[in-house]
Amino acid sequence: MPALLRLLAVGVMVALMLGWIGREAAAQQVAVEEFTLPNGMQFLLVPRSDQPNVVSAGWVARVGSVNERPGITGISHFFEHMMFKGTDTIGTRDPDKDARYRAEQKAIRDEINRLVWTGQYERFLRGEIDDPWDPTNDTQELRVLRGKLDMLIRAQQGRGEAGPEAATIVKDEFDQVYTKAGGSGMNAFTSYDLTCYFITVPSNKLELWTWMESDRLHDSVFREFFSERDVVHEERRLRTDSTPTGRFQEQFDSMFWASCGYAWPVIGWPSDLNSYTTEQAQEYWNIYYRPGNLFGIVVGDFDPAEAKELITRYFSRLAPGAEEPPPVVTLEVEQLAEQRMNAAGDVPPSVEVRYHTVPAGHIDSYPLDILAEIFNERTGRLYTGLVEGRGIAATARASSDTRKYAGLFAFEAQARGEATPEQLEQAWYEELAKLQEADVSERELRKVKNRIAADNYRRLENNMSLLIQLAFAETLLDWREINEGPAKYEAVTAADIRRVATEYFRPTNRSVATYIRQ
Repeated sequence: MPALLRLLAVGVMVALMLGWIGREAAAQQVAVEEFTLPNGMQFLLVPRSDQPNVVSAGWVARVGSVNERPGITGISHFFEHMMFKGTDTIGTRDPDKDARYRAEQKAIRDEINRLVWTGQYERFLRGEIDDPWDPTNDTQELRVLRGKLDMLIRAQQGRGEAGPEAATIVKDEFDQVYTKAGGSGMNAFTSYDLTCYFITVPSNKLELWTWMESDRLHDSVFREFFSERDVVHEERRLRTDSTPTGRFQEQFDSMFWASCGYAWPVIGWPSDLNSYTTEQAQEYWNIYYRPGNLFGIVVGDFDPAEAKELITRYFSRLAPGAEEPPPVVTLEVEQLAEQRMNAAGDVPPSVEVRYHTVPAGHIDSYPLDILAEIFNERTGRLYTGLVEGRGIAATARASSDTRKYAGLFAFEAQARGEATPEQLEQAWYEELAKLQEADVSERELRKVKNRIAADNYRRLENNMSLLIQLAFAETLLDWREINEGPAKYEAVTAADIRRVATEYFRPTNRSVATYIRQ
């Protein structure tokens, strides 16, 4: 067969294969059995035997940083840490003595907070000190209190003068129990809209999961409530303060989101992280960690009838909340003028351009997602136009980020050689204009749709991956979006792409961050 014919044959085979993937993915249906306990906690069960003898299980709290307010920013993420500290059953060898340690620590910390919020804040506002929370600025009274608190924390952990026998904490016992039973991958994450806790266990250990997780939801004691702040501060230093653009990104987020709860970082502002009280934590817990605001997910090789019996037996002990979570009512205001942030530091020359768009499930969210993919990958317009074509970008990508209450579309690129952020920005506007002025071809649109469909299909093949997809789908919209979403992407037309490219990418609706190396 001549070379040209061989290439054509391969091309036809690839096209047919891609079309098959697109159709198969669009037709993918995840069979979810849904049931709700009398206390209001919902469960999604997906029995499947792709990975025999194992189950991925987790639960989700419908709460994230968007539900916070100034003064308690980051508390959702802080709870993610607290939930691994144990209960009166797990994580302690002497619950009564441990409770006394916590009460004594609380009394001292309350006094520290009072002195900082009054005296130290006043000194800061007068310009006498640069940070009211920095221990180097402490008064003698504060130094004494911090010393007492540290002694109690060390004694509780078995690091004090009384030695290990005075300890009441069993470090990482949650993980130890699960690991000995064959569990793996125990972890959690907090995002803008949800907090998720998950693990993979052998199928015959599903009862252990139902008991362990219901116990920490029923009897979490916020152990190490004050010492864990240092751990979160260190996490913040590693993820934000020590990265070249971390703090710039926080400022850019705060500039971009003018009014809604996405304006502060998920990890929280440092002064808020220092200030949480146990009363605030308990109030937050009683609102957001009650059954009506939670749902569980079980995916894998299990018997649904047995799973429902175990879930009912253990999770039914959770008491319904007395107070409903308040609705998120502050919507993002319309941006009326372009915003800019010009940053200089130990960073490669780069640019980010953002636009306000729509929340998840909005009719325009689907063409916006496809628009991002038209720009991405090695065959996308950004790579062929900025990386290969003009040779001015080392990397370039677009992203559509649709959250529960708002959305954004971003273009990001890093300069190559002597190119400048301004050149990258201008090149982006030129590439965008092409989509505003002419419809994307059917071939290009088909290629992107097939890629999205195949990616969606692949994300459902693994038990844990499916669990995470269900967690986001159920929180942002409804778990059925996993089954219904592919058809919505398939229905997007070239006219839809051109319409959203014109409607949302206005100069007055954009915020630009440029980075230059100092």
